[in-house]
Amino acid sequence: MATTTAVEKRVIELESATVRFAGDSGDGMQLAGNQMANTSALVGNDIATFPDFPAEIRAPRGTLAGVSGFQLRFASREIYTPGDQVEALVAMNPAALATNLPDLMPGGILIVNKDEFDAKGLKQAGYASNPLEDGSLKAYRVFPVEMTKLTRLAVEECGLGTKESDRCRNFFAMGLVFWLYDRPLEPTLRFIESRFGKRAPAVAEANRRALLAGYHYGETTEAFDAHYRVAPAKLPPGTYRNIMGNEALAIGLITAARRSGKDLFLGSYPITPASDILHELSRHKNFGVRTFQAEDEIAAITAAIGASFGGAMGVTTSSGPGIALKQEAMGLAVMTELPLLIINVQRGGPSTGLPTKTEQADLWQALFGRNGECPIPVLAAASPADCFDVVQEAWRIAVRYMTPVIVLSDGYIANGSEPWRIPDAKNLPPIEVKHPGPLENGGPFMPYQRDERLARPWALPGTPGLMHRIGGLEKQDVTGNVSYDPENHQHMVQTRAAKVAGIAQDIPLQQVQGPEQGKLLVVSWGGTYGSCATAVRNVQALGGSVAHCHLRYLNPFPRNLGEILSRYEQILVPELNLGQLCFVLRGRFLVPAQGLNKVKGKPFTVAEITSKIQEMLHA
Repeated sequence: MATTTAVEKRVIELESATVRFAGDSGDGMQLAGNQMANTSALVGNDIATFPDFPAEIRAPRGTLAGVSGFQLRFASREIYTPGDQVEALVAMNPAALATNLPDLMPGGILIVNKDEFDAKGLKQAGYASNPLEDGSLKAYRVFPVEMTKLTRLAVEECGLGTKESDRCRNFFAMGLVFWLYDRPLEPTLRFIESRFGKRAPAVAEANRRALLAGYHYGETTEAFDAHYRVAPAKLPPGTYRNIMGNEALAIGLITAARRSGKDLFLGSYPITPASDILHELSRHKNFGVRTFQAEDEIAAITAAIGASFGGAMGVTTSSGPGIALKQEAMGLAVMTELPLLIINVQRGGPSTGLPTKTEQADLWQALFGRNGECPIPVLAAASPADCFDVVQEAWRIAVRYMTPVIVLSDGYIANGSEPWRIPDAKNLPPIEVKHPGPLENGGPFMPYQRDERLARPWALPGTPGLMHRIGGLEKQDVTGNVSYDPENHQHMVQTRAAKVAGIAQDIPLQQVQGPEQGKLLVVSWGGTYGSCATAVRNVQALGGSVAHCHLRYLNPFPRNLGEILSRYEQILVPELNLGQLCFVLRGRFLVPAQGLNKVKGKPFTVAEITSKIQEMLHA
């Protein structure tokens, strides 16, 4: 490679930066974004990410349907969202430009792979003329780069074919953006060596050269007269790592199993966007984890119920369509009163819907989706890191009250990432689990004899004297025998409902951020937390009378929620559905809740929620 000379560039200090990589689904945009996210976390920035996958497994190359994107925001302060507008966009082809340009802020940096803007690429993206030449991009700072040509030149000595050489373009783009935002190359160089070094040394060398070529291009070309620096954030002290939501769920499940002294059994059928939980857990057999990829969703949950009956930590994971298939078996878990975790990573629906896009439209399914009176506790994670905590709380409730528990995540949380402060395992208290021992008096075992929380005993099969009837037919109170008696059924239905309702006495009181009473309360749940929290803080800084209440516990609600709602003149409920929580709050507490609803497969922007808050405050 020819030697180059660095050109003196200005360094501009920023509080935060928002960058998006976009290209064909085979261009490695997720890899580029993840490497930049991990590097930013290592240098101490707070980060938030938003991967955006195409729904088609392999759409025709260069088409709008095949565009894959990864948005990253990194900051020198605590942040809650990956940013409303993109400040720098890397577009690897015309289709990526067409689908992502509306999100680029005026005056933003636009880096494009000039080599892909040929007649074929422009036609596939729907362009009548070349936007790099027709003046349509004059609102942006455009940097056309011959990425394909420069990448091929950088790797020509590695002995790769043209197609293999072109696969290194994401590392060229990565190197350029790393220079632009003063990111160190060492973490990515280590990644290249660990991933490709032993099995494909020529590919490793090519990727290394492409990365360095991109970095040096930014350093030496006169096109860029400045680059940017974002200082480390002042986060609470501790050891941090970057973590994705599905990864945090898996680690949280393992932690809950260890805290309760149980082996973990996952029964699952692959489905986007929940499959990565299965993939991650399958790597940890050393922690007593057993994963079962079932032939269908029904087999997956019933296997998990069987594991719970046998004394293991039974878990099943899916998304909305799969959860629909699991509903009958959930009723079986309610009737048998066994601890079980059901994790729903929500996506756009109905039916196959938008399998790679986010939505919050499964709340009613979680609350009311089963036949008969079949109450199940429901919890929802607020962010990628929060997934670690929420599944442990769900398991604590499941074993304490002998009930299945539903945990709601969503595609935005599952695939997004943020810094996670790794807890000290020694400081995590045990999750208490009790199993009755052999009967000493020889009397009959009463499998539905309840404790003060209305929970029945978790009797392990094979324990002398503890044989009992198991199945979906109604049970006689205390004895567990099959019963068709009307009065017994009334009693058992009310008892199961009272048990779940009683969990409200065992969860924290709901907290409110902001004034304890006033004109407006924003109520959120799930992945809308970051946008809502940021919007509320922004309006509060301008003197607005607004508070924020984010719900983790959706069934039962915290016992003070009704009293909180009564203190405010107006209630706003932003949801990525058509108003499901809003409907429940209005019916349960008779409050004038108003929804802000969006079902576009995308999360809320802070600006959307801020605008609605200001509209209601000034109404």
